[in-house]
Amino acid sequence: MKNLLCPQCKIRRFYIVNAAGERLVVTVTDDKTIRPIHQDASLEGFDTSRLYCLGCSWSGSVNMLTDKH
Repeated sequence: MKNLLCPQCKIRRFYIVNAAGERLVVTVTDDKTIRPIHQDASLEGFDTSRLYCLGCSWSGSVNMLTDKH
C-alpha cells in the first residue's frame, strides 16, 4: 500500500498526540487509514483528527494529505 504524504515537505511520517501530550508516530495509507509505525502500538486514546508532520511545521487532517511527490 502507498502512503500519503505531507502537502508541504512530502514525507510520509507524522505523529498524533493524546490528552497527556504523548506522541505516537504514524503513517497514513492511500485509503486514509492511520497506522502506527510499530505493529504493537495502539491508536486508542490518541486524537486522530489532527496530524503533525515530523519533517516540517505542517499540521492538519488526513484529508489534507497528498499522494503527489
